Amino acid sequence: MADHPLDADIRRRITLAGPMPVWQFMQLCLAHPEHGYYVTRDPLGRSGDFVTSPEISQMFGELIGLWAAQVWQQMGAPENIRLVELGPGRGTMMADALRAARVAPEFRKALVVHFVEISPAFQQRQKQILADVGVPVLWHRSFEEVPAGPLILLANEFLDAMPVHQAVKQINGWYERVVEIDGAGHFAFSLGPEPLPLFEQLVPRQLRDAPIGTIYEWRPDAFPLELARRVMREGGAGLIIDYGHVASGDGETLQATGRHTYADVLSTPGEVDLTAHVDFDALSRALETMGVSVHGPLDQGTFLRRLGIEKRAATLKSAIATPEKAKEVEAALARLTAADTTGMGRMFKVIAFSAPKLGVLPGFES
Repeated sequence: MADHPLDADIRRRITLAGPMPVWQFMQLCLAHPEHGYYVTRDPLGRSGDFVTSPEISQMFGELIGLWAAQVWQQMGAPENIRLVELGPGRGTMMADALRAARVAPEFRKALVVHFVEISPAFQQRQKQILADVGVPVLWHRSFEEVPAGPLILLANEFLDAMPVHQAVKQINGWYERVVEIDGAGHFAFSLGPEPLPLFEQLVPRQLRDAPIGTIYEWRPDAFPLELARRVMREGGAGLIIDYGHVASGDGETLQATGRHTYADVLSTPGEVDLTAHVDFDALSRALETMGVSVHGPLDQGTFLRRLGIEKRAATLKSAIATPEKAKEVEAALARLTAADTTGMGRMFKVIAFSAPKLGVLPGFES
């Protein structure tokens, strides 16, 4: 028997309408208006399910704040600028960014912060941490609600939580991967009843002769197209930091995380975090479609070093009285920039896009 209300709701939907596409299952698990994972909890930190870069060290957010101030200068220092963050978590990155931006008082004077946030729990934390920043802060449930005008957009670990579609290669075409209820009463992966029409033309060329059973993941282009459309129409830039791959390919990356360990994707809907890698190749192509200049992708470690994280770490260590705190700064620097296969410096990628007249953005100089 289902002991979680979202489990029961998904079972009801499948019973009424048949097996559910993977993207819909993921969307309900994360963003169901009453029982979704992000709606019902604060999953960050050591006591939560995962840790993001801003929670590891203040250096991350500080460098992002200085990056935004420099981009504003390249925009011609408009008197009104929307500093938009998608999925801002506890608000830690923005708080650190605004503190660092005190060195650019005219930038702080020109900006209004806009948070795109669906979680009531997170929104309360954000209001607490940003209560005394001295900058107006507004909240929206979707990016479409952000008012028109020049903007600088920030998205750290946001796209990986957007629903991902999956298709599986069969002898007569590609079938959408779905979630059904099996004979034992458990959620299980299965295939849609018919091949996806004309899907061979949509998969990357190198996958058109893929072997039977190959899984292909993708996200629709609609959201990145909307981001790029706003930047082209109203001016500005966007910065996206997430984990993923720089070349489109095959394979499943959908995963569940709970209490800092991997969990089963299907077993506890609404109680674990679901993510899938960002395809930066597909993201770049979608953004370029709208005419914006695309910068990167770069490894996070390369980007942060170009922004001066090593110098910032040295400054912090020199201002800290205890050796223990200095070691914490060193450990945070290593974690954010590590280039080994599991290090955040290599696994996480950074991409930016801007109105073409801005030229090369900070951190992306060749």
